[in-house]
Amino acid sequence: MESLAKQALIVEGGAMRGIFAAGVLDAFISEQHYPFELIIAVSAGATNTVGYLGRHIGRSRKIISRLATTRRFFNPRRFALGGHLTDVHWLWHESCKVLPLNMDNFAKAPEFIAVVTDVDSGQAQYIPVTASNMDDVMLATCALPIAFKETPQIGDNTFTDGGMADSIPVAEAYRRGARDITVVLSHPLGYRMKPSRLPWLTQRIFKEHPNLAQTLLDRAKVYNASLDFIDNPPADCRLTVIAPPNDFAVSRLTMDRNKLDAGYQMGIEAGQQYLTERQQLLAASA
Repeated sequence: MESLAKQALIVEGGAMRGIFAAGVLDAFISEQHYPFELIIAVSAGATNTVGYLGRHIGRSRKIISRLATTRRFFNPRRFALGGHLTDVHWLWHESCKVLPLNMDNFAKAPEFIAVVTDVDSGQAQYIPVTASNMDDVMLATCALPIAFKETPQIGDNTFTDGGMADSIPVAEAYRRGARDITVVLSHPLGYRMKPSRLPWLTQRIFKEHPNLAQTLLDRAKVYNASLDFIDNPPADCRLTVIAPPNDFAVSRLTMDRNKLDAGYQMGIEAGQQYLTERQQLLAASA
């Protein structure tokens, strides 16, 4: 019989590396795999989740490999002149215009939470995503510091990319009662984040927001602690990881469409393998 434990899905971000999760989630859509009661996602993982919950196969792939590879989104010259390196405001709103969402599907969606980082406190905030706040929350969770010049505001607070404070919110899912957790990573297994080599520069750039500066300096420690949780989950927690293979060639700002398309296919294959193994596990326990 299928486990009665609360099932959760965690989707990491990683900018263009999100093409892998786009493939995984499209494999889920194809098989109508919607067992999760809780989804917590970060940055590009959150926008991928929007496509998954909207049941739009191929939507996230098109956003990453077609819209995000244009100069309108990624523009080093604009950045050198004081503008955005990555214009996530344009990307989100353009994607909604050319690839409209079926909002009716969100009425059937499970609890969906996006992670954002509070600019003043430096702490992660976990915001439930609804049809009414989706635009604001998606902008906030993707607003990478420095690369995107705006600091999105929700209510009285300003926010930046959720990955700064909690890139892989697996412990938060456990805290919320999930005991059967699936995690989609954007790095191959074995990856560990290295500490900042220039902490003084981080402190200087974010001198007006010292708590955020400290969060950025602590990011590697927090990220690796999440990986430790994944490697050694509590005894009452079943945890499954879907990660890119070692030859995954996509980095945070990869603009090569061939590499992105290959990364997407890797996600499709990993998602299909996960579903096959999950079905075998359920059949064996029936």
